[in-house]
Amino acid sequence: MEELEMQIELVESWIESGDTGQLQDFLNEQNISDVEELIDVLPEHAALFIEILNINRAVRVFGILDFPTQERIFKKLSANKARELVNEMPPDDRTSFFSELKGDVVKHLIIMLSPDERKEALSLLGYPEDSVGRLMTPDYITVKPHWDITRVLDHVRRYGNASETIDVLYVIDAEGRLMDDLRIRDILIADPETKVESLIDSRLISLNANDPQEEAVNVFRMNNRVALPVVDEQGIMLGIVTIDDILWVANEEYTEDIQRIGGTEALDEPYLDVSVFHLVKKRGGWLIVLFLGQLLTFNVLKHYEDRLSTILVLLMPVIMSSGGNSGSQASTLIIQAMAMGEVALRDWWRVMRREILSGLFLGLILGILGFARISVDQAFSGAYGDVWILYALAIAFSLVGVVMWGSLIGAMLPFVLRRLGADPASSSAPFVSTLVDVTGLIIYFTIATIILGGVIF
Repeated sequence: MEELEMQIELVESWIESGDTGQLQDFLNEQNISDVEELIDVLPEHAALFIEILNINRAVRVFGILDFPTQERIFKKLSANKARELVNEMPPDDRTSFFSELKGDVVKHLIIMLSPDERKEALSLLGYPEDSVGRLMTPDYITVKPHWDITRVLDHVRRYGNASETIDVLYVIDAEGRLMDDLRIRDILIADPETKVESLIDSRLISLNANDPQEEAVNVFRMNNRVALPVVDEQGIMLGIVTIDDILWVANEEYTEDIQRIGGTEALDEPYLDVSVFHLVKKRGGWLIVLFLGQLLTFNVLKHYEDRLSTILVLLMPVIMSSGGNSGSQASTLIIQAMAMGEVALRDWWRVMRREILSGLFLGLILGILGFARISVDQAFSGAYGDVWILYALAIAFSLVGVVMWGSLIGAMLPFVLRRLGADPASSSAPFVSTLVDVTGLIIYFTIATIILGGVIF
């Protein structure tokens, strides 16, 4: 922290004195993560940092920034630097940046590109949003099955600088169909006269350009790869997706899911960059839905108005909170399991059985605690009168029923939403809690009516 503060003081002194030479040398010697941290601390000078960095480092720093920061910086760059930046950006990073911009701005930037880069950019932008095609880069190295290792290494030396990564080489046939991928390690330790075709093991893992990005995240997670090839429906190789892009997508999806689980729409920008109006808009919709849902509680209470006793009303929050908590737990667990690829739609029946059993045991635990609590209260205060055991039984059975019901609802809602094509994370904890509150009251008063009907009603 002290080192960062010293760096900030140095940078600010160079900016105030107009000594861009020393500032440029300093920035070019820093790690790109250090420059990104300086941009976070000194956002008003971010455009200057990118402007004076050499183009290779400027591109790398620009690529790890979030989009709102990229957009603010880009608007302040000189025309020459902006043109140089978009032409030198890796195709996948450029596609990601262009995808976030408005149409007219994108058209203007595409004009800045060289003919080859323009053709490449338009091709990648032609894939559906949130598809693997938007993530891939066409910068990779391919080899032919009849080549020997000597020729492969010569090819890598010649074209390696233009590739996104040389950790993996891709074997294609004469028609451009992907046959296999080879790790550079296998190439380096092989005999120089060995043919590529003898190294092919056919344990190929690839992505389709039209696959959703979320699916690509799961494939990377399960296969421990730094890069995966992307093909079309005919198996023609189109590009590769690298782990850095996948980590970025995984982080965005995780952030969106957490925000939805919290009962709000996903924010398009970092929290501090979102205007208050936009924040209210994102949160207001869900709050209105939840408020209208909670109004149903009034209808339930109205229906049981003539059967309510003071004691039942006082115990009501215990029942509602227990059901809502169990539902929120189940919902969060299933949403996470779906995101990790551990649970699919076909598993709904297994999940239902598990949650019914889990809810039953959890309900029994809370029911016993509820029964014990009322017993203790009765022993010390006699608050429940001669029918205390009926109150205790009503609370115990209600807790079993409500907790089991909450677990079931919380677990099944993500499946219903996924089946309807919606994001399972929309079955957020507040939404589940509200739904279980309303239905839980019905369970509570129904059980209380059955057990206490002839005593207090």
